Amino acid sequence: MALNSGLIFVAELSFLRDSAIILSELTIDWLIMKENYDVVIVGGGMVGAAVACSLGGSLLTVAVIESFPPQAFAPDQPHDLRVSALSIASKNILETVGAWEGVVQRRLCPFRRMRVWETAGDTEFCSDDINYPELGYIVENRVTQLALLERLQAFDNIELLCPATITKINYAVERPSEVELGDGRILTAKVLVAADGGASRVRQAVGLGVTSWDYKQHALVIYIETDYDQQDITWQRFVPSGPQAFLPLTGHYGSIVWYNTPDEVSRLKALCYADLQRELVATFPACLGKVNAVLGTASFPLKRQHAQNYVKPGVVLVGDAAHMINPLAGQGVNIGLLDAAALGEVLIEGHKQGLELGDLKVLGRYERMRRNENLKMMTVMDVFYRVFSNQLLPVKFLRNLGLGLAERILPAKNKVMRSAMGLEGNLPKLARGEPII
Repeated sequence: MALNSGLIFVAELSFLRDSAIILSELTIDWLIMKENYDVVIVGGGMVGAAVACSLGGSLLTVAVIESFPPQAFAPDQPHDLRVSALSIASKNILETVGAWEGVVQRRLCPFRRMRVWETAGDTEFCSDDINYPELGYIVENRVTQLALLERLQAFDNIELLCPATITKINYAVERPSEVELGDGRILTAKVLVAADGGASRVRQAVGLGVTSWDYKQHALVIYIETDYDQQDITWQRFVPSGPQAFLPLTGHYGSIVWYNTPDEVSRLKALCYADLQRELVATFPACLGKVNAVLGTASFPLKRQHAQNYVKPGVVLVGDAAHMINPLAGQGVNIGLLDAAALGEVLIEGHKQGLELGDLKVLGRYERMRRNENLKMMTVMDVFYRVFSNQLLPVKFLRNLGLGLAERILPAKNKVMRSAMGLEGNLPKLARGEPII
């Protein structure tokens, strides 16, 4: 009898202990005030904001965490140094989620022609040849970001946390991820989206590795004023020291991208603007038009980086967090926006089917849609870069021959144009202009 009483007493103590632990955990959760979301997006740049907009108006609860708000736009401001050549597919994505009007109301420069040349070989692509009004649009990155952030705030199911700092990321396979903010708030996420750039903190926190290498070349971006009014052509010329590119901007302005060795880019960047203007006049072709002034410069190293996996249970990488590509053809932002469109489509369809959003059955479909497509584009850019940076006479002959043939073989030429416009491959619905909600 005494033994039974002892066992009962021990059982009661165990019950009280377990109850106390449960109550303690409930009390802690109540005091901390955890906020639960279906999707938490770390990074409110162009790609992260596009992911959010793709989910706007759905039944999913979404939070976007961004460190700093972009500067407000004013029409009389100088152009930003950071611009992108948005493809037709990117325009379709922005238009379908309702953000394109915000770009149009601010500032953009459409282009109809694209010229590529080197010594004896050259070719020019024109949108008229495939019955499109434009090949793409030169848009300041900040303009695109502002348009997307403005749009996402119109959706009741999305919360923008900006400015916000992250103090800790807690990831575990068996439960929702937690993101601790500097103000003490804790967000839980069934799906944690890393849209926080090439040095992604989320990717590092969850243990997704990358392979990467440097191209041993830097790009110098130069904002110029020209004699020519707004142009409708982008061009890229190949010389022994590296590619030279021109991107038109609105008015009498343009953006030059000058690829060269790190030492030479450092030398050029250290010049006063008047001396750099003289270097441009001496180096760049006359078709650029007279360069009246250099108005700003920036530089960055060329690097390739690719995540070994895009997903883990409850976590997914998009944009530069998943891949960094040679900027030679300006496809980095475009493939990032395709990532955003594909992820939005996968999450919406998974939710409609009643699936666990963070399950690899859902997220794995996103990786299958995007990883091989991105790898193809990265490989093409690598081959393009290495072929055009090779000065061996047989290689020079073949690439000049190739440019000449591209000018004459219209089906191949048109296919290249469609690829550059983002109209080839396994496209998400948004890139085709089809809604997903």
